[in-house]
Amino acid sequence: MLTLDSLLLGYSLFILTASFINLIRLDYWWIRMWDFPHLQLTVLAALGLLAWLLVGHHRDGYLIIVPIGLLATLFYQGWLIYPFTPLHPKQVLSLSSRKNHEELENSTIRLLTANVFMENTKMPEVLALANKYKPDVLFVLEANQKWQDELAPLQETHPYQILYPLENTYGLLLYSRFPIRHHELRFLIQDDIPSVYAQLELPSGQLIHFYGVHPMPPSPTEHYRSTERDAELLLVGKEARTKSGPVIVAGDLNDVAWSHTTRLFQRISGLLDPRVGRGLFNTFHAGYFFLRWPLDHVFVSGHFQLRAIRRLPNCGSDHFPMFISLAYVAKSVEAEVEIPKPDEEDLEEAHEKIAEAS
Repeated sequence: MLTLDSLLLGYSLFILTASFINLIRLDYWWIRMWDFPHLQLTVLAALGLLAWLLVGHHRDGYLIIVPIGLLATLFYQGWLIYPFTPLHPKQVLSLSSRKNHEELENSTIRLLTANVFMENTKMPEVLALANKYKPDVLFVLEANQKWQDELAPLQETHPYQILYPLENTYGLLLYSRFPIRHHELRFLIQDDIPSVYAQLELPSGQLIHFYGVHPMPPSPTEHYRSTERDAELLLVGKEARTKSGPVIVAGDLNDVAWSHTTRLFQRISGLLDPRVGRGLFNTFHAGYFFLRWPLDHVFVSGHFQLRAIRRLPNCGSDHFPMFISLAYVAKSVEAEVEIPKPDEEDLEEAHEKIAEAS
């Protein structure tokens, strides 16, 4: 018969295993899935520790693993989550420019990203968000032909478009008020998973390198490993680092902000995360408040300062949309923030990931 001690021990071992299994550098989905629920594991570890304090109090024998393991879990989870709290220095600085209003507006890009969930039928709500927040660029993911048809009014307000609807949940629609001077629809790793590269021209005349991505996640229903997802992100990161001008990478990365892959992507690309020092902005799953994590991302080069960032109301999807307003400031921030840089081990790992997925 199970005793209270054995239940508490089993619970603690599960939390300990689930918290640290992600450190195993294998790409199988059943390992990589544990990259995601660190907030939830933090809560479960705290509850386990509370239970030990209330009914356990065993400080000798094998049960000592309960408080030690749960405390180790809390410290590790705190280390992962701390960068996304106001206690951490911001990676993307808040706008400090003293430009006049017209000059500032000519140097600002407002971006709205939305994974709309292909089977969703609440197209008018997405249009309403676009009308309310007036993004200069709207990037829609999981779009099929029906979504393109229903969002047709955007073609009047956003005369520059890259439209590639698909019925496999990986279609994309890019609407822009700004001229698109050059663009490429890419299939970097998988033949049915598109991404987009575009050169957007601000009213000031400054070109922005924009990458829109939505790689396939590791899961039992999608792909048995994360290699292809990781490789696509690293390919984009390597190219982004070669650009001398301002860069934005946005989309549903199907990875969380604190994962090894996302942090590796930042070091490879040299891009900054506007959420660091501000909050997690959990965008998935919109339907379950207790199962949410940050899947939708915007990474930017050091040419930008932040005017606004917010998670928008749900429009019938399993993802919340994200809105961000960025000002191009045309100056280096290296003296004010730490630009992520790769070491030799990072470069070797990126090369191996890309080679394995190719």
